[in-house]
Amino acid sequence: MSIEINNESGVEVREEEIVKLIRHILTQMHVHPETEVSIIMADVENMEKLHLEWMDEPGPTDVLSFPMDELRPGTPEAPTPAGLLGDIVLCPVVAQEQAVAAGHSMEEELLLLTTHGILHLLGYDHAEPEDKEEMFGLQRELLSSYLGKEAPRETMK
Repeated sequence: MSIEINNESGVEVREEEIVKLIRHILTQMHVHPETEVSIIMADVENMEKLHLEWMDEPGPTDVLSFPMDELRPGTPEAPTPAGLLGDIVLCPVVAQEQAVAAGHSMEEELLLLTTHGILHLLGYDHAEPEDKEEMFGLQRELLSSYLGKEAPRETMK
């Protein structure tokens, strides 16, 4: 898997942990090992601009996902073909604020947000209650299996 991280946030982030998480999720979701994904850590100003431009909502957000090849989860018998999964933009400053409010570390919040972003890249959404239940359940399952413990609670905006 090609996982590129570009930290433009000015906040120190344990990038190797995010890479390991993404590899775990894509393996669990039976995504081809040659799939590419990009992570950008944005500062508040740039995240606010992206949030307004793409979601037409003011203020910074925690995570944005930009799918590319519209890849979907595979199965053990039929893994997802190789391709460009897409880009995830995270804002560590917003993640830190949410982590404090939720009572866990920024690292745990970034892992939660990364999992959320990957699921969006794989076509999951949470606009409808039943879709939210499915996506957030899978998010907890994937993150818990990676952490080896219960995943932190969702605090996303």
